[in-house]
Amino acid sequence: MFNFEWKKVGVIAGLSLSLVAAGCGQEDTDDTSNGNEANTSEEMNYTITGLEPGAGQTELNDQAIDEYESLAGWEQQTSSTGAMLATLDEAISNEEPIMITAWSPHFMFAAWDIKYLEDPKGIFGEEIHAATLVREGLQDDMPVAYTLLEQFNWDISDVDEALLKAEEEQLDMDVIAQEWVDENEETIAEWTSGVEQVDGTSIELAATTWDDALFTANIATIILEQQRFNVTLTPLDPAVVFESISSGDTDATLSPWLPTTHGALYEQHEGSFEDIGKNIEGGQLGLAVPTYMEEDSLEDFEPAE
Repeated sequence: MFNFEWKKVGVIAGLSLSLVAAGCGQEDTDDTSNGNEANTSEEMNYTITGLEPGAGQTELNDQAIDEYESLAGWEQQTSSTGAMLATLDEAISNEEPIMITAWSPHFMFAAWDIKYLEDPKGIFGEEIHAATLVREGLQDDMPVAYTLLEQFNWDISDVDEALLKAEEEQLDMDVIAQEWVDENEETIAEWTSGVEQVDGTSIELAATTWDDALFTANIATIILEQQRFNVTLTPLDPAVVFESISSGDTDATLSPWLPTTHGALYEQHEGSFEDIGKNIEGGQLGLAVPTYMEEDSLEDFEPAE
């Protein structure tokens, strides 16, 4: 769901070494020295490391702080996605406790050994999906585009692998998308079976700037262009994505994650666009910690005094 540039924070070269060092140092670290068990919550300064202010998941984190007694008095430190992941890498390098905002699909679960915390109150929900939204009237104006957009559907494991490859090889999402299209001809044939080509019809797609959204939007762009559409792909802030679809300034988007991440924006504009289905299923939201931490649930922490 997301854009993080390794080179800008300088972590890619040291990631493997830091993880090895963390593993090798476990036997030398004694959190119960002098008979005093370390207070993990206090070590984290009763802080959740989060995302941008206003993001749907940021609001859910605040809700968790309000509803879990174990998180009473905690604070959420908002930042960019890249800053959050850089902080995670530093914490893991030093084998320090940290709680971060997490979601799937994302390469973070392959790059670092982290785990979702159990959420007994169900604040983050059990599963999320990426939805395909189109402006009102698109089916009448561009029936071929409508049919193609309605048939696009990706396996979440494909998205995970694409995001990992993009980070490891420092490739742009349009390159990764083209490689995926080249390697999945049978799937493309299913999507385009019986679909007529057009003659240069213009269509505009909007996408959030998260990597999973850019990956799927670039695939849609390639396939629409193969059907002779003239495609404009515009990266936008999530709020602007919904505004542009609702106003008809943009024709379609495959970016929104529902019912939680972009749920508030969906409800705000509901009725002014058409939801034509899911294009990625099996996503997840939540809070996560490194696997070397003993805590498995949001109820395993201590309130701030």
